[in-house]
Amino acid sequence: MLIRRRAMFRESDITDPGLYLNRRAFMTGVAALALSGGNAEAAAPTTPELKATPNPSYRLDEKATKFEDASTYNNFYEFGVNKDDPARLAQTLKPRPWSVKVDGLAAKPKTFDIDDVLKMAPLEERVYALRCVEGWSMVIPWIGFPLAVLLKRVEPTGAAKYVEFTTLMDPEQFPAQKKGLFNFGSLDWPYTEGLRLDEAMHPLTLLTVGMYGHVLPNQNGAPIRIVVPWKYGFKSAKSIVRIRLTSDEPKTAWNKAAPNEYGFYSNVNPKVDHPRWSQATERRIGEFRRRPTLMFNGYGDQVASLYAGMDLKKLY
Repeated sequence: MLIRRRAMFRESDITDPGLYLNRRAFMTGVAALALSGGNAEAAAPTTPELKATPNPSYRLDEKATKFEDASTYNNFYEFGVNKDDPARLAQTLKPRPWSVKVDGLAAKPKTFDIDDVLKMAPLEERVYALRCVEGWSMVIPWIGFPLAVLLKRVEPTGAAKYVEFTTLMDPEQFPAQKKGLFNFGSLDWPYTEGLRLDEAMHPLTLLTVGMYGHVLPNQNGAPIRIVVPWKYGFKSAKSIVRIRLTSDEPKTAWNKAAPNEYGFYSNVNPKVDHPRWSQATERRIGEFRRRPTLMFNGYGDQVASLYAGMDLKKLY
């Protein structure tokens, strides 16, 4: 994503999606073969298995993206701007021990250890579509439980209107957070994202601890992230260490960096183009033909009521 202040990234870091995806689709296939030793066998998760009950209410009538694609083609700028940087450098992240502080406008603020989170509610598997703002998409079987379960534990006060998510700030674990010649002018770390409280409490919003039947890989946001399937992927904060309830709209990382390109809501909307490319179509990773982008990423029947009466071109 090119930021127009202080030459944040090279133009090659976020190329026009039409050109970029043709090249990356080929490279992703090459990478998958390399991971499998040159044969057609798919790479398997290497993290521990994580038992979860499939939830039939949250399924898609299409195959999941191959695990090797979902775990090697990532945006996680704390590791670098290239798609393969997270998988290549993910060993620097130490997901244990880990805790998440939940505070702000809450009657019972608390810091939860990751093991407490894992036992907080029955884990379920949900298959969601993921749509990136860059114009590519995936289908991923996530493991977790509704974020609302955690938020209810701390009892949001009547003044709470928004939820802010903060990613770990540690340059030793996230090399791209280090100040230096090659990342001068990067995002304002730590990475922050936010939702309205009603969005955060929506049943679709998933507090996520696993994928593909296993614990989350580091490059996919271990040990804990959220997944908000009707919004562009960057709204689903990774490696979260703090969740803060607030009365004011949080200042989010990409909105601070380029407010004319990345709005607070960032709902998937084929009628609202990015300033530098169309959002009308997308490419599923693993496919070559583009497909029409669905409003709210196909979850409109469940979430459209959240935005009744809003101008979604203005509040993008």
